Amino acid sequence: MASETVTTARRTRSTTIGILVVTAGILAAVVAAALAAVTASDSYAAYGLPDPGAATKIGLPVVRVLAEAGAVVCIGSLLLAAFAIPARRSGALLADGYAAVRAAGWAAAAWCCGAALLVPFTAADATGRPIGEVLDAQVLFGLVDALEEAKAWLITAAVALVLAVVCRVVLSWGWTVVLFAVSLLGLFPVIATGHSASGGAHDIATNSLLFHLIAASLWIGGLVALLAHLARGGAHPGLVARRFSRIALVCWIAMAASGVLNALVRVSPQQLLGTTYGLLVLVKVALLAVLGVIAYFQRERAVRRVERGGGGALLRLGAVELLTMFATVGVAVALGRTPPPSELGAVPDRTELLIGYPLDGPPTALRLIFDVRFDLVYGTLALVLAGLYLYGVRVLRRRGDEWPVGRTAAWLCGCASILVATSSGIGRYAPAMFSVHMGQHMILSMLAPVLLVLAGPTSLALRALKPATKGEPPGAREWLLAFLHSPVTRVLTNPIVSLALFVGSFWALYFSGLFDAALPEHWAHLMMIGHFLLAGYVFYWPVIGIDPAPRPLPSLVKLGLVFASMPFHAFFGITLMMSKNVIGSDFYRGLDLPWVPDLLSDQNLGGGLAWASGEVPLVVVMLALLIQWSRADDREARRFDRRAAADGDADLAAYNEMLRRLSEGDTAGSRGRGHSEG
Repeated sequence: MASETVTTARRTRSTTIGILVVTAGILAAVVAAALAAVTASDSYAAYGLPDPGAATKIGLPVVRVLAEAGAVVCIGSLLLAAFAIPARRSGALLADGYAAVRAAGWAAAAWCCGAALLVPFTAADATGRPIGEVLDAQVLFGLVDALEEAKAWLITAAVALVLAVVCRVVLSWGWTVVLFAVSLLGLFPVIATGHSASGGAHDIATNSLLFHLIAASLWIGGLVALLAHLARGGAHPGLVARRFSRIALVCWIAMAASGVLNALVRVSPQQLLGTTYGLLVLVKVALLAVLGVIAYFQRERAVRRVERGGGGALLRLGAVELLTMFATVGVAVALGRTPPPSELGAVPDRTELLIGYPLDGPPTALRLIFDVRFDLVYGTLALVLAGLYLYGVRVLRRRGDEWPVGRTAAWLCGCASILVATSSGIGRYAPAMFSVHMGQHMILSMLAPVLLVLAGPTSLALRALKPATKGEPPGAREWLLAFLHSPVTRVLTNPIVSLALFVGSFWALYFSGLFDAALPEHWAHLMMIGHFLLAGYVFYWPVIGIDPAPRPLPSLVKLGLVFASMPFHAFFGITLMMSKNVIGSDFYRGLDLPWVPDLLSDQNLGGGLAWASGEVPLVVVMLALLIQWSRADDREARRFDRRAAADGDADLAAYNEMLRRLSEGDTAGSRGRGHSEG
């Protein structure tokens, strides 16, 4: 009877959470539709478009709320299943993790339906046509091909469909992590289009929007998943609530900072009260502030109650927080439907339109060093990585353990090289000039990875992180170990794969047309930088890395990989220097920088930089290999001496005894042959 009562109570709570989520979604849709109805007419007039009708003006924000609600619930459910709800040590999901993945599958289906419906609605909105006219297949295909935002929603629908299908069959923790990563990638097509991806300062706007949407998805979706977990009486409620509380704090900080930056790009402080866009920004800021107050003053107290066995407080608090969150989503959707003042003001110059910011003149040495434009993605990454490493060293020192100063210096220099390559004048001029881009490429692929792998970051993390004791669910240390031993890591560190990624990507990127296609797109620029860093790291890790590689290599193989990569880089640089075809010519001619009158000469200079600078890191690699081999020989000699001292040099005595017997045998044989001859 008691078990039936508990089961009935859990079902009631689960039903209540479901009703709450639906109610919150309806609230967001009503807010978005109401605000969009007020601002829509002004938007069409501002862009010189005819009114597409009430169906589009009201239907588009409602459908977008459906898509975004499905996205955040899908992402949040996969987040909890991967990193908050414990899994078995064998890697299989527990029942609670599997329930979260199934919920993510249903949310992905809603995400897919909303994204698919947004394709015709976006086409109708962008062209000012009635939705019924756009639904004609021939018209719709033509508009999708011409409109980047409609194309982005189509790609998003495909990603969401894959998630909805695969979530039905996943049973392991490893695949849940993969699905979580795919769900985050599903946000990128929409981030790369819209207000933030066009006009001046679109690099800052797009990067800040990237942080903003990911943080919002993790926070809102994670809260929905947490409430569902508590409602069904899931295991380890205190641990799950505590882990999510830490994630929520980071997400709120990221949302606040990125939201302010994105707003400052789109609207000046003087326009906050005088424009519709500015008023919506203020409303959104007020709602985020309310959410922050709730999280700061109430969340920790509610989490402690959950840890003591009472989840009702967090459920009640979560209901208020969830309704406020979805109201914020409705305001954000309406904000996306409102033209920002920056798009209605003076038209930026050609350089600012193409790369997001103006350039003050030719790249002198002082400008390359001091003309700073902070890269929100990779500049932030460099600072965070440096901070985490120093924190890990501090943990060891407080415990009484030592950590080599040279490794810390290598890590900080590696982070500094990323910061310089992306946020100094080098990062500012790299999108506009091939020669500076090539210098950035060399720093990111051949200098920064060498310094980073010499710092032994995973060894530091494994020593600093506390292992889960017997009976405890896996934590950060176990997740890191699982990643290091995963099939993905083993494949990437395979010598053939790592060499192909490291040297083959040079040729594939610049001589296949990929670079030409990527130049106008900011998201492609971000992906190129990420590829340079990753390809360099997975190549140098097994060769000179301090951390044990998943696939240890003999010393001769390491040396062979280094020598194998050298001619490829040399030939690549020489090919660029001798080439008569300008790579990325359409984009660079569109910029028409007065200090780059000859694009081919600038490309040849880039080839010279690739050829000359490529040798310097290889010299560092060779020195590191020689030092590591010398230290390995010293360790082997000390090990031999300790063993000799322990057993009285038994190996040497046995070897001498063997030689003595062989000598006696040869002597006896000689005597026998002498007697036989006599």
